[in-house]
Amino acid sequence: MTSQTVTNEVRCPGCGRRNRVPAAASGAPRCGVCHASLPWLVEADDSTFDAVAVQSPLPVLIDLWAPWCGPCRVVAPVVEHLSVKRAGRLKVVKVNVDIAQQTAGRYQAMSIPTLLLLSDGHLVDRMVGALPEEALLGRVDAVLGETAS
Repeated sequence: MTSQTVTNEVRCPGCGRRNRVPAAASGAPRCGVCHASLPWLVEADDSTFDAVAVQSPLPVLIDLWAPWCGPCRVVAPVVEHLSVKRAGRLKVVKVNVDIAQQTAGRYQAMSIPTLLLLSDGHLVDRMVGALPEEALLGRVDAVLGETAS
């Protein structure tokens, strides 16, 4: 299965309908019914990372995490909430470092959680540790060119 065929089912925040959202696409996902922007939260591994994250048409927040990591579990709901708050403007990609060791090495993730912001495929910000939502939102909005709301 290629990264273009992997899909997640997402509930539209506008109308509540379920939509299938691909892991990689040329544009931002929209609801098939009401056309609202959908949260774009996907997983990637070493084989899918470039297609899913580096080649994304939107800025990407990458969460390098592991299931055994306590701070990773603390920051996970914050990261997922950002995918909803910035739907249509931000893509969130979760990368399990136990599985995607090459990707973790590529970004020199020595501690987790490590959160990376990519814009046009280039690393523009790096955060280590479980940041509070306001701090993370401020960093994301700086990349998106927005003021926090």
